[in-house]
Amino acid sequence: MTAADPDRAAQAALEALSTAHVAQTSSTAERVADALREQVVEGRLLPGVRLGEQAFCEAMRVSRNTLREAFSQLVAERILVREQHRGVFVATPGVADVADVYRSRRVVEPAAVRHGELGRDQAAIARVRAAVEEGRAAAEQGDWVGVADANQHFHRALVGLAGSTRLDAQMDLLLAEMRLTFHRMGTHRDFHEPYLERNDAVAALVERGELEKAALEVADYLADAEARIVASLSPPRP
Repeated sequence: MTAADPDRAAQAALEALSTAHVAQTSSTAERVADALREQVVEGRLLPGVRLGEQAFCEAMRVSRNTLREAFSQLVAERILVREQHRGVFVATPGVADVADVYRSRRVVEPAAVRHGELGRDQAAIARVRAAVEEGRAAAEQGDWVGVADANQHFHRALVGLAGSTRLDAQMDLLLAEMRLTFHRMGTHRDFHEPYLERNDAVAALVERGELEKAALEVADYLADAEARIVASLSPPRP
């Protein structure tokens, strides 16, 4: 990442946030936190980016107190970090963070596929397939950031099979941390290309109603992804 990249990332996020008005209500801080978290999930806010209070208050048209409350929520979620005398920054996950995120994902995602209330719901299944096709279309255009976006949408759709708003919210937190991790992995293509076919295989099993097989494939998939990420982020052995 060049020195100018954090500034460009923050500016892109500000431009996206400025298009949506956040109302001044008792729930405004939660809405601001949701909007900022989505910027992380969609790859617009990168690890290490400093979030200047004035610029973000102006972009979202909220008070400093509201923004600080939203920041505190995201710090508790480990998406942001607060550094004394320096400000608030987007977090940079380490190996221990990756291990814990995948520990959670291995519990949530296979179970959502195996036992989800919407496991045979055609609309929910269609969202899984749509994410696969979104990834394929992006790959054909050489848009590997778009492939990464589609991969996030695929895993969100898998958890959506559970039919639980609470699990959906928890998955958004996990996906935000994962997106920050992916930024440390080098090019998106290197990491995401092998999973285009694996996403398709999982979707096909879900479409055929073979939910147990799909759940086992998801568990194997996650174990493989974790191993690749940990190997990439770990310092080389002497």
